[in-house]
Amino acid sequence: MAGVQREAVAVLQAVDSGSDADFKRVVRLAARLFDASIGFIGVPDGDRLRHFARLGIEADDRPLAGSVCAHALETADLTHLVVEDASVDERFAANPLVAASSPVRFCAAAPILLRGQKVAVLCVGDRASRPGATPAQLSELSELAALAGTLFELKDEARVRARMAAELIKEEWRHALTLEAGKVGSWVWDLRTGEIVSNAIFRQMFGLQETSLHADQLFARIEPDDVDMVNAALRATFEDGVDYAVEFRVAATGRWLTGRGRVYQRDGAGKPLIVMGINIDVTEARESAEQTRLLLRELNHRVKNTLAMIQSLARQTLRQKPDPQQFIDSFSGRLRTLSEAHALLSDRDWSGIGLVELVRSQVAPYLLTSSGLFAMDGDDVTLPPDHALGLGLVLHELASNASKFGALSSPQGRVTVNWTIHPGPVRRLELLWQERHGPTVTTPKEAGFGTRLIERSLDKVLDSSVVLSFPPEGVEARIDMPID
Repeated sequence: MAGVQREAVAVLQAVDSGSDADFKRVVRLAARLFDASIGFIGVPDGDRLRHFARLGIEADDRPLAGSVCAHALETADLTHLVVEDASVDERFAANPLVAASSPVRFCAAAPILLRGQKVAVLCVGDRASRPGATPAQLSELSELAALAGTLFELKDEARVRARMAAELIKEEWRHALTLEAGKVGSWVWDLRTGEIVSNAIFRQMFGLQETSLHADQLFARIEPDDVDMVNAALRATFEDGVDYAVEFRVAATGRWLTGRGRVYQRDGAGKPLIVMGINIDVTEARESAEQTRLLLRELNHRVKNTLAMIQSLARQTLRQKPDPQQFIDSFSGRLRTLSEAHALLSDRDWSGIGLVELVRSQVAPYLLTSSGLFAMDGDDVTLPPDHALGLGLVLHELASNASKFGALSSPQGRVTVNWTIHPGPVRRLELLWQERHGPTVTTPKEAGFGTRLIERSLDKVLDSSVVLSFPPEGVEARIDMPID
C-alpha cells in the first residue's frame, strides 16, 4: 500500500466509528437499500479487517485476505462489487464469513475514498443468495460510500480541532497558572470602549472586585502624584510606538506597581485600538533598594568614623608604646575589637548588636584557662551601632587589662558583669564591671592611654558616662548610657 494510502488509513482508523451514530445511519440506509440483514464499514488493519458500525454480525474483525472488502480495495477503477452467491465464487468461498455455520451468501460493496485513496469499504450482505443489484441500487450504494468518506474527513477534522482546542485550553491554563504563581496581573485594554479585561491578580492589585472594568476606575485608584507620569508613558506608547513602561503607586495601599505593555492593534490611520500589558507589584524590591541605599550611606558614614577612630588609636597607642612590638600587640587587639564589632553590625544590616553577644565577643578571647573565671547577669537588649562600637572598646580594654594585670591573670580571679535596664521615656543601661580575687590593685599615679580610652570611648554617645575605680580587691567600671 502506497505511503499516502497508509497515511489515509491511519487517519481513518484514528476516528473510532464503532459506536458513531452517523456511520450507523449510513450502514442502515445501505442495508435498507438492498433489503439486506448485514451491513458494516470494513477498514483494513494489517492482515485483519475491522468491522465498524456493524449490523447483523457479531465479530468486530476477520482476516482481510479472501474477503470482498480486500477485493474491492485492491481492484483498480472498481466503483462497486456485487457477489450473488459467495459460496460458489472461488474468490471468496474460503472466507470465514462465507464458510461459517450461518454463512453470508449475497454481498454488495463500494469502496470509500479518503483524500483520493481507497481506504475502506461500505458493505451489505445477506444469508441467502440473490440475483444481482439494479443500476439504481449500485449508484445509491456508491453515493452512500462517498457520504461515508466525507463523514470520515469531517470527523477527523473535528477531532483535530478538538485536540487543538484542548491543547489551547491547557496552554491558557498553564499561562494563567504561570501568571498567578509569579503574581503577575495581566490586562487587555480596548481603547474604543475603555473596557479592560484582566485576571484576578490585576484586579486585586487595585482593590477591585468587578470582572468588567473601565479605564476610569483604574485611573481613579492611582496615586494622584503619579497620574501625570502614567499618562506620559501612555502617550509615548500611543504616539511614538515605544513599549509602555512606568512605575506608580496605588493610592489606597501605597504599594508600587510596575506596568509593561504595548499597542497590539491600530486602525488604518495608525490610531491605537488595543493595548495589552502586565503589572507586577514591586513594593518589596523598591523597599529593598531603598534599604540598600540607606545601608551604603550608613556604611560610608561608619567607615569615615572608623578610619578617624583607627588613626586616633594608632597615634595614642604609638605615643604610649613606642616599641614596635608593643605597639603591634596593643594596637592589633584594639583594631580587632573594632573589626569584630563592625562584622557583627554588618551581619545585622547595622541595626544593632545584642548586649549579651557583645560582652561575650570581647571577654571570651581572654578566658584561655577557664570560662568559670567570668559570669554575667542581665536581660539582653539591642544596642545601637555607635553605642555598641564604643562599649565594645571599653569592654576590650577592661578584659585586656584584666588578663595582664587583673583578675583574669590569676587562677583564682573572677570577673562579673551585671547590668540593669531602667525604663522611661529614654531607656538607660547601667552596667558594672567588677574584678575580684586577683592581684591587689592600687590606683595608678597617672592615667595611661588604656584608662583614657575606657573613660572616653563613649564620648559619641550623648549623656553617657564611664567611671573607673581601683579598690584593692579589684578594678571596677560603672557605665551608664541611654540605649534608645
